[in-house]
Amino acid sequence: MSLASMQLEVARNEEGIRAAVTSLSEQFGERCQTSLSLREQHAHTTSWLPNQPPDAVVFAHSTEEVAEIVKICAALRVPIIPFGTGSSLEGHLNAPGGGISLDLSLMNEIIAVHPEDLDCVVQPGVTRKQLNAYLRDTGLFFPIDPGADASIGGMAATRASGTNAVLYGTMKDVVLGLTVVMPDGTVVKTGGRAKKSSAGYDLTRLMIGSEGTLGVITEITLKLNGIPEAVSGGIASFDSIADCCNTVIEAVQYGIPVARIELLDALSVKSVNAYSKLTLPESPLLLVEFHGSDAGVREQAERFGEIAAENSLKNFEWTADPEERNRLWAARHDAYWAGCGLAPERTGLSTDVCVPISRLADCVTATHDDIAENGLLGPIVGHVGDGNFHVLVLTDINDPEAIAQTEAFVERLNYRAIEMGGTCTGEHGVGQGKMKYLPKEHGAGVAVMAAIKRSLDPLNIMNPGKIIAIDTE
Repeated sequence: MSLASMQLEVARNEEGIRAAVTSLSEQFGERCQTSLSLREQHAHTTSWLPNQPPDAVVFAHSTEEVAEIVKICAALRVPIIPFGTGSSLEGHLNAPGGGISLDLSLMNEIIAVHPEDLDCVVQPGVTRKQLNAYLRDTGLFFPIDPGADASIGGMAATRASGTNAVLYGTMKDVVLGLTVVMPDGTVVKTGGRAKKSSAGYDLTRLMIGSEGTLGVITEITLKLNGIPEAVSGGIASFDSIADCCNTVIEAVQYGIPVARIELLDALSVKSVNAYSKLTLPESPLLLVEFHGSDAGVREQAERFGEIAAENSLKNFEWTADPEERNRLWAARHDAYWAGCGLAPERTGLSTDVCVPISRLADCVTATHDDIAENGLLGPIVGHVGDGNFHVLVLTDINDPEAIAQTEAFVERLNYRAIEMGGTCTGEHGVGQGKMKYLPKEHGAGVAVMAAIKRSLDPLNIMNPGKIIAIDTE
């Protein structure tokens, strides 16, 4: 399977695209751009799938403007690809049939914060770091941390999670409601600020993870959490990946409320040491973090250390010093770039899967062995507290044999996870790159997804060629 064959072909509507670009240029002036460099930047930035740029990029300021843009494109049957910060990994932002990239980055207002109710309302262009900086003086924080400084709208659209998911959940757990512009330009509100509701279909959850294929998210109401009284972090080194994974499994099963627990294999540790100038022991290790009271985090760390000691623990160090903790987590978040530094002449393919926690050791060990047996270069990291891990395969994309070998590995990895009761993606999403695995994972459910897509987007203009392939003829 070639790289190009991983992308679904979508027919271009040349006449409609020309008319849409003309209309949008007249209405939005300099906020409608057609330069090739900008269009290529709005396709994808961190994937090895071929770049498929849109025909124009339009910068919106409000829900009303988004609705107007969608109405123009719907009337002309022109694709719309919502854009946040461009940090997605599976070709979500490509425009296989051309069309309009709808850039929401200028919609970055924090509309309201309600400290007494632990919630806030934001526009989609607000980033997680921007939101937490704004919240700092309220004693609250937004816990979802995918690593990249992603936009909140993009995080909702891809059902993002990250390092804190084991304790705080994912975007599906913290979004109370959305404002969404539907494919015909209608504006819909899917929820409110109540912490629970039994009123009708859960449209909020339908839109979360829809990757822009069902509508454009223009406002998000979020749950917030109180900043913990105390935070401590630690590093636990082991002889093997299996020992790491078994420690994670037992810690979760014993109910230790770990806030973050991240796996780095020996190759990842080596890359992180070089990139971030650290001196971590170059063997499989866990980065762990505990939130709570002073006494609580101390007790959690001690219990975790006891469990780790039963799994051939080599070394366990922990600290409450914020500067040291932040340095370690910054290095973890830079693991992608650190991994790429192992072979700068190659291109990185970042892929992820997620399995039930009881199968974590089996899946990670089998994947590590697969990499070694096939002579691949692929560091492994993971948010292993919820069974999610990532592989960064470094490949020469000018070598067809290397590409075929890498793609075969990715296929084995995805099917391995699914056969273990897991999923082909824990947080990257489907986009273009993982469409082929949905039938294996969801079976007849794929047809149900296609029916929803056809019902809400009969013209197939909302991010076509992603998640579900539908025929509009």
